[in-house]
Amino acid sequence: MMRTSVKNNRKQLLITLIVLVLVNVIGSKIFSRFDLTQDKRYTLSEASHGIAEQVGNPMEIKVLLAGNFKGEFKKLQTETNQILEEYRAINSNIKFSFVNPFDEDFSDEDKKALIYDIFKIDNPVLSEKDEKEVLASIDQIKDLNKALDDSFMGSGFRAASITVNDKGKQTQEVVMPWAIVRYKNRSAKIPLLKNMMGADIDDNVISSVQHLEYAFSYAFNAVTKAKQKKIAIIKGNGELHDALIGDFLKTVRENYFISPFPLDSIALAPNQGLAFLKKNYDLAIIAKPTTPFSDEQKEVLDQFVMSGGKTIWLIDQVNMEMDSLYNENGQSLAFPRDLNLNDLFFKYGVRIHADLVKDIMATPIVLATGEPGSATQYQQYPWFYSPMVYPASKNPIVSNLDGIKFEYASGIELLNNDIKKTVLLQSSPYSKVMGTPLPIDLRMVQERPEQKDFTGKGNIPLAVLLEGKFRSVYQNRVLPFTDKNYMPVGKANKMIVISDGDVIRNQLDKNFQPVELGYDQRTGKLYANKEFMMNCVNYLLDDNGLINIRNKQVSLPVLDKERVAENYTRTQILTVGLPVALLVVLGVLFTLVRRRIYAR
Repeated sequence: MMRTSVKNNRKQLLITLIVLVLVNVIGSKIFSRFDLTQDKRYTLSEASHGIAEQVGNPMEIKVLLAGNFKGEFKKLQTETNQILEEYRAINSNIKFSFVNPFDEDFSDEDKKALIYDIFKIDNPVLSEKDEKEVLASIDQIKDLNKALDDSFMGSGFRAASITVNDKGKQTQEVVMPWAIVRYKNRSAKIPLLKNMMGADIDDNVISSVQHLEYAFSYAFNAVTKAKQKKIAIIKGNGELHDALIGDFLKTVRENYFISPFPLDSIALAPNQGLAFLKKNYDLAIIAKPTTPFSDEQKEVLDQFVMSGGKTIWLIDQVNMEMDSLYNENGQSLAFPRDLNLNDLFFKYGVRIHADLVKDIMATPIVLATGEPGSATQYQQYPWFYSPMVYPASKNPIVSNLDGIKFEYASGIELLNNDIKKTVLLQSSPYSKVMGTPLPIDLRMVQERPEQKDFTGKGNIPLAVLLEGKFRSVYQNRVLPFTDKNYMPVGKANKMIVISDGDVIRNQLDKNFQPVELGYDQRTGKLYANKEFMMNCVNYLLDDNGLINIRNKQVSLPVLDKERVAENYTRTQILTVGLPVALLVVLGVLFTLVRRRIYAR
């Protein structure tokens, strides 16, 4: 009897081992992941999947978010880890690690490697000789902590100081919510946290989690794919100086070829200039021109559009600058600006009016106050001709964006034709247009407008996406110059019209160097102008649908901290005491049942 029992046990053990081996073999051959979340937050889009698959060499990602965080930053850390796990599951070449550059255990060698990675973000192409010199200079650094801080600051890595509420107590945590991806000889930085003005940490983290897949896929695509698309910055009609769009140029240069195109030279050889523009560029940006366009110049731009060239128009239809108010009287006159583009926009389906939008939802300006001789004080006032625009459209260009700063913007009228028009940005419901000429006075900051004066006049379009087959402005008209390839009706195309040239304009620091686009040095506020402009470029030039990832919505459960604080003792009992009590009860019942069974 005993011998039979031993034989059966051995047989069961053998079967169990065989089953385990088979399960492991099958598991190694067949791999699948299941996303059971309601919003499918861990299911990567088709575009992200394709980008991950094209990583043919080892890709290293350093997430500068290691540490024992509490509350919402723990969620951001966890969600970042989860989405990187999804990328790694698609392609084993994708490797990542979490590091804390300020931790005592972060070695000197790791700091040197991180400094080099940051340097490569701004200097992607180096000769072998220069590369050796850079590495040698990094090896000679004595104060690595200071060098690392300088590298972060110089490359636009902003640390975040977050107030965390825990049981009614507030504490400050400083974190570096960034990641750095390195692939072959290219590096890119990835923002993990979106700071939305006026939002609490919960909303910021939810917005950030929704942005993670796009942020990682965009960076992966940038470092793995060679530059292909080319952008022309149109010059010759008083457009913004390069220094005033320097931060935009620096950012867009990471993924696209970019160069100026002198439109004022067209008069000498318009056919050659047009052919060159059509052949060599995919997108033209016209940033705040101030002098009228000739008919020859308009035909060049028009035929560039007809041939499929994308365009971003940033147009100031009114002559008014903020700097012109800083005089003895604090006054200036806003008056219409004639750029000779009205017929062109009319044919494409929009009209930019020569007026100014006055909006109660305004960004602030800083003015000096106090009597002469006393200590000068500075105070912020809302400036109603500088609208703060929060996107309402679901288009991926503006989806999940924070407030965007406009300055002396005009209203855009949508005309009836066969072009599809999407209003990307519009003024608030409590806004209206003011006709020009119009005197502008700094003493307007003392105004206290009432909402009833704006009711029914707002929601004025300020940025519009146009899509379709555009008709030439010179259709059925005499051409300014003969073009044998003239097209009266264009290919399917897209363009974006923005009624404020200052949306792309950055400020300059005391050394006349560009500061980050959207950052106002006077108030210390950071607006979403840079992200908006980059989204416009990516949408117009994106062939793989990457920009559509921005429409993904993630719903994170948020803990009601105030309610937890009010019922802290009861919450402890439910979350800690109850599970322990259940284990004790189950243990006692199990013991009693076992004794009764074996007592027989």
